[in-house]
Amino acid sequence: MNDTEKTLRTASQLLGQWMWNTEVTRPEPSRLDAHLKTSDDLIPVVAGLRVIRLGYLSAITGLDHGPDEAVLEVLYHFCVGEAIITLRLNVPRQDGCLPSLCEIIPSAEVFERELQEMFGIRIEGLRNPSRLYLPDDWPESVFPLRKDFDRDKLRSYVTLGEC
Repeated sequence: MNDTEKTLRTASQLLGQWMWNTEVTRPEPSRLDAHLKTSDDLIPVVAGLRVIRLGYLSAITGLDHGPDEAVLEVLYHFCVGEAIITLRLNVPRQDGCLPSLCEIIPSAEVFERELQEMFGIRIEGLRNPSRLYLPDDWPESVFPLRKDFDRDKLRSYVTLGEC
């Protein structure tokens, strides 16, 4: 058994037997996806991965499946060697909120700030909630990575300077 398979088998055992009854799948040979049921599961699961040293947080990805969906999806990607462990979590499209991972993984802050700014998912416990990319005069309730973002109104959101 190679290192990737050993890592994914260990992660699968940890996540599959978790008391919160996560759904674990293997979409590709080097990937393991765990679908968490609630945001309350996030911190304990991440702490468990950290305790047994199953990878580093490489990214947090937001997914919008469209304005007709009631939820947005957030993916937390952990990597070790060729193995990728992804924690998948649905949050409400309106007033979605997740706990910050910064107490466990300080480097998560940049990903969390981007998620908050671009998708409108509030991150509770974020040390620095200031914007990363959008200008200061950007409207609070306009999230450019959501599928219902109206690109035709972009000029009305910000003051564009001369080039």
